[in-house]
Order: sequence, then C-alpha cells, then structure tokens
Amino acid sequence: MMKTMTISKSKKQKKTMAERSNTLRAGVLGSNDGILTVVGVLFSVAVATTNQFTIFIAGLSDLLACAFSMASGEYASVSSQKDTERAAIEKERELIKTNYQDELAVVADYYVERGVTQETAKKIATELMNKDALGTVVRVKYDLQLGHYMNPWDAAFSSLVSAASGGIFPLVAMTFLPASIQWPGTILAVTLSVALTGYLSAKLGDGLVKTAMIRNIIVGLITMAIHYSVGLML
Repeated sequence: MMKTMTISKSKKQKKTMAERSNTLRAGVLGSNDGILTVVGVLFSVAVATTNQFTIFIAGLSDLLACAFSMASGEYASVSSQKDTERAAIEKERELIKTNYQDELAVVADYYVERGVTQETAKKIATELMNKDALGTVVRVKYDLQLGHYMNPWDAAFSSLVSAASGGIFPLVAMTFLPASIQWPGTILAVTLSVALTGYLSAKLGDGLVKTAMIRNIIVGLITMAIHYSVGLML
C-alpha cells in the first residue's frame, strides 16, 4: 500500500514537457539578457575610463542587477500565467456542472477536427468525460493537465542563474584579458555566446536555427556599437 502511494506521488510530481520547456526558455532568455546588458555597461564604462577595477565593479553590479531583475520579472509573469490557468480550470468546473452537454460537444468536435467521424468522436468524448470530465475539457480547450501548473519559482531561479552565467562571459573577457586583445576578445566572447543562445532558443521553440543565430549576433553587435558610442559621449 505504501509503495503504491509513493509511486503515485512520484508520478504526480513529475514535470510535464511544457513545464520543463518553460524553465529552459526562461534560462535561455535570461542568459541572453545577461550577456547583452552586461556588455552594454562594460563598453560604455571601458570607453570612458581605463581603470580596470572601475570597469569590473560596473560590470559586476550590472550583472547582479540584471540577474535579480530577470528573476523577479519571470516570477511575476509565470505567477500571472499560473493564476490564469487556475481561473480557467475553475470556470470549466462550473460549466461542467451547469452546461455538461455543451462541454461534451466541445470534446467531440475536438476529435472530429482531427479526422474522427462524428459518431466515433461522440463515443470517445462520452467515455473520456465519464472517466475524467474536468481533466478532459481543460486538456482539449487549453492544453493543460490538472495539477500541473507552471512553477514561478523554477522560472525565477532559472532566470537568475542563467542571467548571471551569461553576464560572466563579457565580464571576464573585458576585465581579465590582456589589454592588447581586450576589445576584440570581448566582442568575440559576446558574439559566440549570443550565437549559442540563439541556437538554443531556436531548438526549444522549433524555429530556424540559422535565422535565430544570425539575428542574435546582429543584435549583439548593434548593442555593443550603441554602448560604445554612449561611452564616447561620457
């Protein structure tokens, strides 16, 4: 009995693909933001002063600010999404009580749209609704699984760590490389790192890898150029 309960609990706690993808997405976006915001500050400050300690402190401060800002923003965003999902489920719970036949028709139509005959779709819908009405409706209407909500803490932690990790690349390059290769080394580090985040974002979103990488590289180069120009004006 205890073993069965443990297995059941383990299955319930197992994350869905959507939950894992959301955490990974937050991580990739956080890393990209960390790279670009930190290199932006580093370029602006490094043009205005050659004091390595000042450059390092400015970059480190921005890295920490970016990491916590990304984490808090992701937490707020995913919390809002979680609240919306729960509200939708409660709405469907009431509709099943008050308008069961319409909910049954929605499920049947779902299978008809996927090539099942009207008669077969009605049988499938009836069987599924008899077994788990609420779970069936929210899956069909919202592509949700009962008990599986996006976790704002997971997303926030993922953004925090990834933004800080991303910002380390330009920070280390600008502050620890020899002066003779400091600038080209930082540009190369940023170009490679944003290309990597572009690749990962495309893979996670089933997008065009080459397009995503080129887009990220262009945005990275423009970011560096703009902040370099800002530094010249300081």
